[in-house]
Amino acid sequence: MVRPRGSHMILVKKGGMATLSVPDHKEVAKGTLRSLIRASNLTTEEFLKLAGR
Repeated sequence: MVRPRGSHMILVKKGGMATLSVPDHKEVAKGTLRSLIRASNLTTEEFLKLAGR
């Protein structure tokens, strides 16, 4: 996480220019989560492992 911004967290992948703006809510809508996983270029398993799930 690079920095929080309002109700979102800004994430940056090491060694890359990709950034991801993730809502900082207790629950995220299914479609939003799928979109974030797709944008992260990770598998669902990798994404959940990094998210601590």
